[in-house]
Amino acid sequence: MKKKRKNVLFIMADQWRGDTLGCINHPVVQTPYLDQLAGEGVLFRKHYAQAVPCGPSRASLYTGLYAMNHRSVNNGTPLNARFTNIALEARKSGYDPTLFGYTDTSADPREFHQQDPLLTTYEGLMPGMSSGVTLTDNQRPWIAELISRGYDHSLNEHTVYYPVANYPGAEKRGVTFPPPVYSDEDSSAAFLTDELLKWLSVREDENWFAHLSYLRPHPPWIAPEPYNSMYDPDDVSKPVRMKSLELEGEQHPLLKMLLTKIPGKKFFADTYEGLAAEACEKDILQARATYYGLMTEIDHHLGRVISYLKKTGQYESTLIVFTSDHGEQLGDHYLFGKAGYFDASYAIPLIIRNPEIYDSTSGKSSTADNQVEVFTEAIDVMPTILDWLDLEIPQELDGRSLLPLLNGNVPDNWRKEAHWEFDFREIGSYQPMIEQKFGLSPDQCSLTVLRDECYKYVHMTALPPLLFDLQEDPEEFINRAEDPDYRHLVLEYSQKMLSWSMLHRDRTLVNINLESGKLIHWKGQRILTKPEA
Repeated sequence: MKKKRKNVLFIMADQWRGDTLGCINHPVVQTPYLDQLAGEGVLFRKHYAQAVPCGPSRASLYTGLYAMNHRSVNNGTPLNARFTNIALEARKSGYDPTLFGYTDTSADPREFHQQDPLLTTYEGLMPGMSSGVTLTDNQRPWIAELISRGYDHSLNEHTVYYPVANYPGAEKRGVTFPPPVYSDEDSSAAFLTDELLKWLSVREDENWFAHLSYLRPHPPWIAPEPYNSMYDPDDVSKPVRMKSLELEGEQHPLLKMLLTKIPGKKFFADTYEGLAAEACEKDILQARATYYGLMTEIDHHLGRVISYLKKTGQYESTLIVFTSDHGEQLGDHYLFGKAGYFDASYAIPLIIRNPEIYDSTSGKSSTADNQVEVFTEAIDVMPTILDWLDLEIPQELDGRSLLPLLNGNVPDNWRKEAHWEFDFREIGSYQPMIEQKFGLSPDQCSLTVLRDECYKYVHMTALPPLLFDLQEDPEEFINRAEDPDYRHLVLEYSQKMLSWSMLHRDRTLVNINLESGKLIHWKGQRILTKPEA
């Protein structure tokens, strides 16, 4: 009997805020193809990343583990080789997971010679992944393609994002308004999409697993025409923030520190002077407009992929997962990038289209509701894909399969809150380092967040905690941790966090016993055997 076709298209955007989709009624941004995908599948409205920045966030996504377990806490922190991941597990079913983009995986140095080039970058290829095209920080495959198409041979990973000189309207619109030298047909998003479509063109008769990982809308915020001018800054909402930078910094010493450290050139332009927190309103609103333009560009290319799958008859055999690694502050609380503890950095989109529950008559998911309102986390993506592929979910995973939710059922014991972590140690990055400023060791530079419908508790290893009343203060301006009326909640939520931590300690082997000549698993008796060579 011929095995049923099952393909996986795992799509990742970089730095995409969870509140920025047309299908959730964003007032400005247009994402028609993602909206269509959400209508045919399931949109998860309360989905959160487990960590920032890119490296630790993706480590959680790919391993199904909280950061407190995988401990890849920053860009460049090695990912322990003992952990499995989505690619290694998929290979057990005969799939060859193939990457188009990057995974931001730092190799375990114990597995390689100290001179191995893999130890020179934090953007290595994740174990188990094959490379369709890998874009590391130097982006050489894309730049090589640009040069082959007639662009200047001097282009590199920096100059490729330089804006066109003397571009009309630049002075009026802000520094992120001018486009780059490349056209929309030659962008990195277009390039990765082209490479994926080439790869798919010779795989119409086999099962495949593709991981499409776009750079955008990650900074630098520069968009090719027409996306640079697609949105008018006058239509863009202003950031959520206090009346002054000084007032904002009074909320917590860590926030005050971050506001004085993040350079504007990381977001606005390579030549931009000053701190990101001090950017003028014109540049901020244009940056938001450019950010939205980059989102619509990604949406356009996803439309190309979906169209191809439909044309080739593969759409109804392909699980499509769209998500991001983390969010973007976008000027909220005077922050840019992803840092700290605010929702904007951690709330991310998740859309899953399961072709097995799609109703072609209605054009929607056959579940009762195609929007899920319970808390879900990035660690849930890996077990969901494995579950759909009928593969065993490893005992060590912290995440849970979302298939029941896709089918319209919420398990009785589903989580009632979201959790995330942020490690703000700065080993060799900025001077002076945060460790020095606060008099902390690197291991003391961490925080953990527990967020439910009503409250948000932020626990710091060696700095004061925070508590936000989300019903009274949804924009997270007032720290209630020292308020006598909320003191009982600080205790209650710190206890909840302790219980959560205890529950998710490494349990790879803890629920297995050797007794009476058998291996006993808590779910029932079974024999564990070494995989065949």
